[in-house]
Amino acid sequence: QLQLVESGGGLVQPGGSLRLSCVASGFSLDGYSIGWYRQVPGKERESVSCIHRSDGSTYYRPSVKVRFTIYRDNAKNTVYLQMNNLEPGDTATYYCAAKGGPLSTEERDYFYWGRGTQVTVSS
Repeated sequence: QLQLVESGGGLVQPGGSLRLSCVASGFSLDGYSIGWYRQVPGKERESVSCIHRSDGSTYYRPSVKVRFTIYRDNAKNTVYLQMNNLEPGDTATYYCAAKGGPLSTEERDYFYWGRGTQVTVSS
């Protein structure tokens, strides 16, 4: 069964850090561009960051660019999202997704999705 599984979410105070993991099972992430998305109930899912399948190029939405880092460890079949200096506005369910080809922030371009991990930033 081909699937992505996110982990690493939780409750953290403003200014804190979390590292999200996206692990693939049933297929190798090598060769796939990976995106992280987030969604708050009642709002549309939004692109947070993505990393190219091979050249390491990345994208960050402006509000997280200085605070978040996406990177991959193909040996562990995992993509990470390191989130520092978290803000209450980062509270959401975070999803990872995989696609072939180049970077994209378009949801419709991704064909494997995880079920999400909840991140709550609150004092």
